[in-house]
Amino acid sequence: MSDHHTYKKIEIVGSSRTSVDDAIQNAIAEASRTLQNVEWFEVGEIRGHVENGKVGHYQVTLKIGFRLKDS
Repeated sequence: MSDHHTYKKIEIVGSSRTSVDDAIQNAIAEASRTLQNVEWFEVGEIRGHVENGKVGHYQVTLKIGFRLKDS
């Protein structure tokens, strides 16, 4: 096994009608379905969509880090 790793970082946006935490969980779950070796995340922005004077959706921009295969 190697004593070093190489990672790739992508940026995605998760959303939820419920909460910021749920938006983060949704984004990580979706990324984990399509990427292998997801190991960390970083929250960059939190924003939302307003509907009729209330929060309609929470939106969270995440940077997702995943280890490249065989690194």
